[in-house]
Amino acid sequence: MKKIAWITDSTCGLSEEFIAKHNIFVLPMIVNINDISYREDIDISKDEIYNLLKDYGEGAKTSQPPYGDFVELYKKLKDEYEIGIAIHASSELTGTYQSSISASKMFDFPVEVIDSKIGSYALGKMIANGIELESAGKTYEEIVEILKAYPNKTEMYLLPENLEQLKRSGRVSTTQTVFANLLQINLLLRFYNGKVMVEEKIRSKKRAKRRLFQIVEDAYKEGQFEEICIMHAGVKGQAEKWKEELENVHAGLKIRIEALVPVAGVHTGYGTMSISWLKNE
Repeated sequence: MKKIAWITDSTCGLSEEFIAKHNIFVLPMIVNINDISYREDIDISKDEIYNLLKDYGEGAKTSQPPYGDFVELYKKLKDEYEIGIAIHASSELTGTYQSSISASKMFDFPVEVIDSKIGSYALGKMIANGIELESAGKTYEEIVEILKAYPNKTEMYLLPENLEQLKRSGRVSTTQTVFANLLQINLLLRFYNGKVMVEEKIRSKKRAKRRLFQIVEDAYKEGQFEEICIMHAGVKGQAEKWKEELENVHAGLKIRIEALVPVAGVHTGYGTMSISWLKNE
């Protein structure tokens, strides 16, 4: 079996321990808040990003790592590994996928670059599953074939606390925000083919949460998953409450809690809640 280098970006949501234990190389996304740029998970933690976002949300944005970082990484990997697999955040949200492809072609180092069409837990799960396949003795070609099917087996729903940050980031207009607030409209968002789209418009936060829990219940009954991840934009206590509620209803369901990756949270805002899973084979 060839020695595989795993390449991704900081939207993967994987723990530092897991990254260090395996051959995973993570390029940090850049977050700019209040005119200061930070390298995600290096200069600043996700929780710290969301604390800043509460006060300095207007103008906040994210950007991909400098292209030179991709070049330097692949230059290093070609001397240390025989082959690589790169899985990056949705190409609709960031340019890491395209930059990774371009940089990998500069060197005599075979790399399969995959667009996850998502980010956060589901992206990290793809990498973790790939590493398990590698440990099980699957060939490089078999691993790549399985991984390429994963982007069409992911689900991720987001429930913003309010529409203010979506307005600030230009995702909705001021008029739409005022209208929605007057009518107490809540947006349930969902990833579709790499893009974040409005799934439903729901009156009251309680109903929106109930609807999301119903979606999870229906998918669980269909056997889509044994594990889900609840993600939060700076409100871990809320995520823990959701976890307890779902565990009381679905005995045996594995539930993880993670901070929502800023490439999504910067646009949806502090307090956003999200649930994601990778469908079974």
